[in-house]
Formats: sequence, structure tokens, C-alpha cells
Amino acid sequence: MVISIANQKGGVGKTTTAINLSAALAKEGKRVLLVDMDPQANSTLTFMDHKNIEFSVYDLLTDPGIDHRSIIQTTAIPGLEVLPSRISLAKLDSKLLGEFDAPFRLKDRMDKIRADYDFILIDTPPTLGLITVNALVASDYLIIPIQSSYFALEGTDDLLDTIEKVNARPNPDLKVLGVVITLHDKRTTLSRDIFEQIKQVFGDKVFSTVISKSIRLEESPAYKETIFTFAPQSSGASEYLNLCREVISRV
Repeated sequence: MVISIANQKGGVGKTTTAINLSAALAKEGKRVLLVDMDPQANSTLTFMDHKNIEFSVYDLLTDPGIDHRSIIQTTAIPGLEVLPSRISLAKLDSKLLGEFDAPFRLKDRMDKIRADYDFILIDTPPTLGLITVNALVASDYLIIPIQSSYFALEGTDDLLDTIEKVNARPNPDLKVLGVVITLHDKRTTLSRDIFEQIKQVFGDKVFSTVISKSIRLEESPAYKETIFTFAPQSSGASEYLNLCREVISRV
């Protein structure tokens, strides 16, 4: 099962969701691969030191002779492995310009390893370029994190248009698994109003679990930890575990 986590807006909790949902799935006994498709490599940096990374997902997508086993890294979390990223991934668009199979590079590589995992989660950059298109073409499902803020739905039409184009030709089987509301402050009237707006747009696609705004969630990556080891008793840990169980039930 391959799931992309995507939204072209930055700061909506994509990487936080990718990291902690992956850890939660592993915690539930699943075999999980987290694919970092963001050139900023924040998912990668949560689990490992860049100095220890010889090859990255960029090499996997551009060098047909490279073995994925030389790139995938284990983590301290049993059952969770990472396909790391580096800043070189930012060159992917220009590197693959004009290549007829450019949108299918990640899919071709994932098809060879997907049987090794129960879940493959893909963290994407805050753009709708070739990197994100590769992720969507390779995926069975999409999770859309949307921040509980005034501009929450801004740009959503562009994302839905991209999904429609991917459905039309390269991946007709791609489905939206759900929308997860992030950075939610239930104390404010504005957040409650935005929550209702998002539900009106996406209906039953909105997950029941809402990820609250949390200092612990913001701090944990700086300590190279997931929320489950950094603050296991926090609301963030409880919410991401609940989200994980919703994801499992939906697929």
C-alpha cells in the first residue's frame, strides 16, 4: 500500500504527519517504508545524520543501475525504514526534462519493493512539480493535510486539479484516502469555523482524528525523535496513533 502525503501549501504539517504516521504504523506492527521526496529532507533528518547518507532517492530515480538496498536505511524504530533525501533532489525536474518516463520513475522503483512492506508513505515537497507528480503516480492513496487556518483551502483547487490530471492518464487508480486537519486550536472560534468549512468541502473524506497545535510536535524533530519517544503521553502521540488506526481501517 503506497500513500502520498501531499499539499502544495507549506507549513501544513506534511512532514510531521509523514514522520509520526509512519512511526505509528510501525508501532502497530506494520512493516513501513518512509520515502522522503522533499529536497529539504526534514523526514530524513529526523531519523539520521546526513553525513551517513551516501546515496539518496535522487540516485534511485536517476541511476537505473543502483540497488535500492544500498539506499534504504534502517531506523531505531522496529519495522520502520527510510528512503532518504538530499538537496540534490531539487535538480530532478531539470535532470529528467524531456524523458518520456519522467512521471513514472518513482512508480517503477516502488513496484520492485512494495511487496516488502505493508505501507509505503511518501513525504512530498510544497509544490506541484515533477517530484509530487512522481509521488502521486506511484501511489494507491493520497492523504491531504490541511491546516486549521484562515487560508486553509487556498490552493486546494490546484491540488485537486493535479489529482484529476493524474487520474486521467498516468494513475487512474489514485484515490484520496482522507483529509487530516492539522495545527488545530479548538479554543478559537476561527479554528472551529475553518473546521466546518473543510468538512463542507471534503465531506466524509475528513478524518475523525484532528491533530491539535502542539509545542511537543514542533519540538520533537529537533531532537531527532518522533512524538512517540519524545512525548509519549502527549495529545500529539494519542492523536497520531488514532489517525494511524483510522488509516488502517480505511485501506
